[in-house]
Amino acid sequence: MELLSGNEAIAQGAWEAGARIGAAYPGTPSTETMEAFGAKEGVYAEWAVNEKVAVEVAVGASAAGARVLSTMKHVGVNVAADPLFTAAYSGVGGGMVVLAADDPGMYSSQNEQDSHWYAKAAAIPMLDPADSAEALAFTREAYEVSERFDVPVFIRSTVRVSHTRTPVECGQRTERDLAPFESNPAKWVMMPAYAKPRRKVQLERIDKLSEWVETCPYNRVEMRDASVGVVCAGAVYQHVREALPEASVFKLGVTWPLPARALRDFADAVESLYVVEEASTYLHDNVAACGICVAATPAPLPRDGELSPGLVAAAFGLEAPAHAEAPADVPGRPPALCAGCPHRLVFKELARMKAIVTGDIGCYTLGALPPLLAMDTTIDMGASVSMSHGFELALAGTEHRPVFAVIGDSTFGHSGLSSLISTVYNRGGGNVCILDNRTTAMTGRQGNPFNGETLQGRPSRELDLEGILHAIGVEDVRTVDPNDAKAVRAALKAAAANEELSVVVFRSPCVLIDRIRKAPYEVTAACTACGVCSTLGCPAISKDPELGVAFIDEGSCIGCGQCAQYCAFGCIVSTDKGGFDD
Repeated sequence: MELLSGNEAIAQGAWEAGARIGAAYPGTPSTETMEAFGAKEGVYAEWAVNEKVAVEVAVGASAAGARVLSTMKHVGVNVAADPLFTAAYSGVGGGMVVLAADDPGMYSSQNEQDSHWYAKAAAIPMLDPADSAEALAFTREAYEVSERFDVPVFIRSTVRVSHTRTPVECGQRTERDLAPFESNPAKWVMMPAYAKPRRKVQLERIDKLSEWVETCPYNRVEMRDASVGVVCAGAVYQHVREALPEASVFKLGVTWPLPARALRDFADAVESLYVVEEASTYLHDNVAACGICVAATPAPLPRDGELSPGLVAAAFGLEAPAHAEAPADVPGRPPALCAGCPHRLVFKELARMKAIVTGDIGCYTLGALPPLLAMDTTIDMGASVSMSHGFELALAGTEHRPVFAVIGDSTFGHSGLSSLISTVYNRGGGNVCILDNRTTAMTGRQGNPFNGETLQGRPSRELDLEGILHAIGVEDVRTVDPNDAKAVRAALKAAAANEELSVVVFRSPCVLIDRIRKAPYEVTAACTACGVCSTLGCPAISKDPELGVAFIDEGSCIGCGQCAQYCAFGCIVSTDKGGFDD
């Protein structure tokens, strides 16, 4: 017996099933799955540039006969939808499993969406584990389902399943030989002449899946008090069991397709049937579509965010289970860029310029928060460059603030490059800042094409970012140290003055890579309480609430010296005790 997170258990299940290839793009809460899979013996795993490419790699490996795993967070499914929908027509060679890790509550995401809808829309079966033991078992068995029905299979998790450790019984790996590949254009070439008959194959498959799901072992009926019956799935099952221990439960392990007959039988066996789910109406709508009367809970369930036993109990008019209340006097800890983050001065100078800043997905999104307040938009991966072009088009011929796109190196490789190619192709102007901190920072410092580090440490190539920019036709390319305030200011000013497209590469490693700390800085008694240093938003800098003078926490300061560059009075100085490494 071992304690594994849901992510680790999914990796273990894929490994036990004989999966030999994994492809993913990192994204919380899915990231650790491919990291855990890549650490196992006998497998190949890679970070692809984006989720679409990862799924296409997986489809290719599956067509060649290998069992394969592809993992992504819920918004990554949006990116991967194109190949996924068509792979549901073509089917598989070796078994193919795709993890869709949802994030109800948006702990680390720009939106809240329910991947169940993708399973239904694409007609791809979806398994919904409620804990790590089920995550392992469902993933392992999903390969059999995939090959039996000739279709990719979704494993859906949520942040609660992905990141909670529960006991599992790990098994041995079953080696699977490659299924021999034979040319078969009618299966793999999805041009209209072949896609039309594959659509009929898909419809026949849906009928077979609908029969199979009625008696498959992944759904479970737990009869208790027949006055209340609850339909639920995934982590919500755990909350329902804690909040309503006497209720009868239909625990769905397969959430597409739904077992209509079995659900109707359950509904007939209870007095009132309720559906409990998070941040969506997928189950409610589709259970009701089976001809079942779904009762409304005495009080409404929250329409957004994660559920909890207390929220479920409240919806049924019950007292919340006993629990300790959070202390009321705990100070807030809003997220902030790390002390010494190389992105900080870029945002400080963009704020000074009063620029319109179209942002992107990554830790630099924190540049939107006080006190920097230097980002105006963030939508999705790569959108900063495209939206900047849109701003320039709309504001053409008017007096307007300078427009800058801000994007990280990994996100640029994900989808920013194609956005920039489009801007260059359409002879767009504007300015793009690429924050190259040599890693994919927010998800845990994974490799990407521009730092040349692969998931399993294989020999690789570090792509020449500036060379690529010149190759696609960007003439004004500058590379700047983002820790040098004067250089940052000069580069941004020069870019804004250029009527042609400008790209500034701000290159400096994330402070969490080498973790090198120099002598900390301190504020002298000559501090004038001007407050400029605090506008950097460095977590090592605080201010006396009464006197207004600044203070630098020696334990938090890494000695980057960014703050000293902004002190006009020379009141921030190095303690000069010598550098040291953590």
